[in-house]
Amino acid sequence: MKNIGSLMKQAKQMQAKMAEVQEGLANLTVEASAGGGKVSVVVTGKQEIVEIRIDPEVVDPEDVEMLQDLVTAAVNEALRKAGDVAKDEMNKATGGLAGMGGLF
Repeated sequence: MKNIGSLMKQAKQMQAKMAEVQEGLANLTVEASAGGGKVSVVVTGKQEIVEIRIDPEVVDPEDVEMLQDLVTAAVNEALRKAGDVAKDEMNKATGGLAGMGGLF
C-alpha cells in the first residue's frame, strides 16, 4: 500500500506541473510566415491566433486566392509550431509520460 500512496503523490505532483505548463503556454507565442514574410501569424502556445500581419503588397483584388493561400499556409505553420512547443513543454514537465494515451 505504501507504493500506491507514493504513486498517488507523484501523480499529483505531475498534475501540478502540467497545470503550470498549461498556464505558461498561454503566455508563450510563436510566429510563422508565408510568402517570404509577406503574411505572418502569431499564435499562443495554447494554439490561439493573436495576430495576423499582411504586407499591403500582397493584397491584389485580382488574385484574392493567392492571399488566402498565404494566410492558410502561415496559420497552419504557426499552429504546428505551437503544437510542437506545447508537446515539448509537457514532455519536460512529465518526463515524457504526457503522451501515454492521455494518462495524465
